Amino acid sequence: MVVVTGQNKVSGNPDDAMSSSDAEDDFQEPATPTATQAGQSLPLLPQQFPEVVPLNVGGMCFTTRLSTLRRYEDTMLAAMFSGRHYIPTDAEGRYFIDRDGTYFGDILNFLRSGDLPPRERVRSVYKEAQYYSIGPLLDSLEDVQPLKGEKVRQAFLGLMPYYKDHLERIIEIAKLRAMQRKARFAKLKVCVFKEEMPITPYECPHFNSLRFERSESETKLFEHHCEVDVSFGPWEAVADVYDLLHCIVTDLSDRGITVDHQCIGVCDKHLINHYYCKRPIYEFKITWW
Repeated sequence: MVVVTGQNKVSGNPDDAMSSSDAEDDFQEPATPTATQAGQSLPLLPQQFPEVVPLNVGGMCFTTRLSTLRRYEDTMLAAMFSGRHYIPTDAEGRYFIDRDGTYFGDILNFLRSGDLPPRERVRSVYKEAQYYSIGPLLDSLEDVQPLKGEKVRQAFLGLMPYYKDHLERIIEIAKLRAMQRKARFAKLKVCVFKEEMPITPYECPHFNSLRFERSESETKLFEHHCEVDVSFGPWEAVADVYDLLHCIVTDLSDRGITVDHQCIGVCDKHLINHYYCKRPIYEFKITWW
């Protein structure tokens, strides 16, 4: 019997013919290397975790139950320790998370028993909760001070769409003036006004009629920009000028900028008839060192 492979004829002599098993061996693809053969390859998934998990978070050590890390399934920690992802270990066998561990204890305390951090740590823990995507903790922190008050403040600031841009302008102008003058501080004028229309006590009786019954030419007469560096306003809310000034100073201070301010008068620009601008003007002093 003759076995034909390809175009070559092979006789049925056992000494001359290639067996079918030999042929399969010659054409067999190399086996996929295992994790052991690969040497530096990562362990095969899924990764198994002990019931009590030792952790190293940015050099700080913690120990907790696996069920604590998996308490809320939609969080990053639950995903990390689900077994679907490989978590490296340090020299002592602790599972390593490359993140500052300063507030990780507060994260664990919430996962264990729902405890919230003290007020002075709320903002920092909130940032960590955002990183680890812990929705229930985020919701709980937003209902306590100072974040609850911050939500109200942001609702007010939302009435001024260019608020953040104006803050940046204050910083840039102050920096440029200080550098040009080689000075420790810089001063600039800021206008903060709530009302869109100019008002003084003797003008109030005429205000409503003029405000709602104006011709196009009269409207242009009221288009006025005070001679200042930055202007905030107008807005419609109960919060007044002093509330917005507090927001400006607070936000600049949070960025490490030392700022003092004082009212230096009002804009006396004459607009039309008995109407003058009368918007308050403040001098801001930015100290750089």
